Amino acid sequence: MKIHNFNAGPSVLPKEVVKKSAQSIINFNGSGLSLLEISHRSIDFLEIIDKATFLIKRIMNLNDDYAILFLQGGATLQFSMVPYNLMNQKAAYLDTGFWAHNAIKEAKKFGKVKVLFSGKNKNYTYISTNYHIPCDMDYFHCTSNNTIVGTQMKIFPKTSIPIVCDMSSDIFSKKLDFCQFGLIYASAQKNVSSAGMTIVIVKKNILGTIRKNIPSYMDYKIHIQNNSILNTPNVFSIYTSMLTLKWIENKGGLSFLEKNNQKKAQLLYDEIDKNNLFENKIHKENRSNMNVTFFLKEKNLEQEFNKMWKKENIVGLDGHRYLGGYRASIYNALPLESIQFLIEIMKEFERKFS
Repeated sequence: MKIHNFNAGPSVLPKEVVKKSAQSIINFNGSGLSLLEISHRSIDFLEIIDKATFLIKRIMNLNDDYAILFLQGGATLQFSMVPYNLMNQKAAYLDTGFWAHNAIKEAKKFGKVKVLFSGKNKNYTYISTNYHIPCDMDYFHCTSNNTIVGTQMKIFPKTSIPIVCDMSSDIFSKKLDFCQFGLIYASAQKNVSSAGMTIVIVKKNILGTIRKNIPSYMDYKIHIQNNSILNTPNVFSIYTSMLTLKWIENKGGLSFLEKNNQKKAQLLYDEIDKNNLFENKIHKENRSNMNVTFFLKEKNLEQEFNKMWKKENIVGLDGHRYLGGYRASIYNALPLESIQFLIEIMKEFERKFS
């Protein structure tokens, strides 16, 4: 049975990654042991983590000025780790959605936060580029893609201070000059791996300037010194991320994925725009290529539409509980076929109820 998986995270993974990671649970590399049983300090695991690190740097075109960390606690822990490591007095933030707002809330516990832009008064339906980043800030923080509302930053500002970016829902989805960032973090369960692991990519020279004691587990420098195994890491998720990174390279890298993601998103947005029953509320220049949100113009039709798509083996199309409506998360591994199938359902619904 073909399932069309539009879940926002944990979400769809490449089939070959699922297959190989499943096999590793039974017998990892012919060792007779499950991947779930091997030591996180064994040569086998150290090879996994080194390979994943190497692939991230090659895919993102990063040099050894950057350290790659595989941590736990999701992006939520990073809301505190970032100011713990980088904020002496004050930092600048963009408030572009629910998770960006939560990052601001945590940062305020460490110092002064200057919010340069907030889209809250317009339900986060757009992202302004009309803001100035003061050069006396310790860093500038932004969220590249806002999973709940479906907005995405298309360009990033130029500034002399470190740019910190939460890329949880669009990392590895498009080409960027990743050297413009001082620190990138991303929870893995959307475009990279299974749940339970967070990737942190940090330029090493921005660390060590804080005039305060940092608890060991919250200190990036200590994690770097311990090669991400200060404590027992999520072995399975790191292995799955390594397989996914190989898949990304085999597909043609970020150039291929960017074109493919743009094509998938455009097809779906085009259908929403011309379908008499649906609407998207995001400003067109800020529409996300990862999370397409849409609503029925007549709310009383929701029950009928829900019945239709669920009957056709579509999963994960419900909008976030804070927003309602519908959300199609169309990450790297979601095939074009699933987009086309959803569009046919929407057309059929229009023919039936318009």
